Amino acid sequence: MTDTTEQGAPARPADATDEAPGAFEAYGKNEAYGKNEADTRAEAYGEGAADTYGKNEADAPSTLAARDLRLGYDQRPVVTGITADIPAGRVTMIVGPNACGKSTLLRGLARLLAPTSGEVLLDGQDIHRLPTRQVAARLGILPQTPVAPDGIRVIDLVGRGRYPHQGWFRRWTATDDEAVAEALTATDTLDLAERSVDELSGGQRQRVWIAVALAQRTGVLLLDEPTTYLDLPHQVEVLDLVTDLNRQRGATVVTVLHDLNLACRYGDHLIAMKDGRIAAEGPPAEVVTEDTVRDIFGMECRIVTDEVSRTPLILPIGRHRVHRPTATG
Repeated sequence: MTDTTEQGAPARPADATDEAPGAFEAYGKNEAYGKNEADTRAEAYGEGAADTYGKNEADAPSTLAARDLRLGYDQRPVVTGITADIPAGRVTMIVGPNACGKSTLLRGLARLLAPTSGEVLLDGQDIHRLPTRQVAARLGILPQTPVAPDGIRVIDLVGRGRYPHQGWFRRWTATDDEAVAEALTATDTLDLAERSVDELSGGQRQRVWIAVALAQRTGVLLLDEPTTYLDLPHQVEVLDLVTDLNRQRGATVVTVLHDLNLACRYGDHLIAMKDGRIAAEGPPAEVVTEDTVRDIFGMECRIVTDEVSRTPLILPIGRHRVHRPTATG
């Protein structure tokens, strides 16, 4: 059984009493927040940085935008000149066919990939000029394949989501306890708190990583295919959870999702990509049309209204299992 405090909250992470220096270094090594620049400790605690730590716990949604953003790998362009303003306080879904640049765009927005040109603006500032810790206090990211240290317990991993909010001399606080307990409860992982992450199934591990992002309590949350490894009930549960976060805290959420129907159901705003560019964007009902699906995905379909959510529902048309009325008379 999970150890609890007198108030019924999970036991604190093993390193909860550690001061921030060691915690920051461990945080920096986590793939979800990997450092792709030579940020120094002085930069991380630069002038004015401490003032942001307590104020960015989703008090208000941060703004996120791209300006003529170009991204690539080894001189191979992937995202070619994207300009977009992510609607603050809304859920944005990025959709498109395989290899169109969806995850690359998300990595660029998260500062995990440096642009070849253009810029990403977080609250109006170039995200690559901000100290790492300031960015982490405002923006959370769940990548496709996060890696946990060997043998780490669930509660210790989720506790790492609190490191951006802990200054140089700040110790673990009741606010940190509350954030971790809330994240574990929201993701239905409270009963896993004392287990090693290595022991978990793919679906359980995915929910734990979402708990890490929730514990971070940022104004912006970026999720790269968060329903990977999950069965349909858990996919819906995760997207309900993301919607709760948006509606209850006003967080700005950006999610890469392959399932067009779930993207339409849960997204306030869609960005549809093709060949590294934005082919269409706007509310699902305006973006998702038969012509758009044909142009972007190369697939014939019919669009009907989802009777549950009143959002667009895509019915794909393949070569088989298609009813074709026969001529009569």
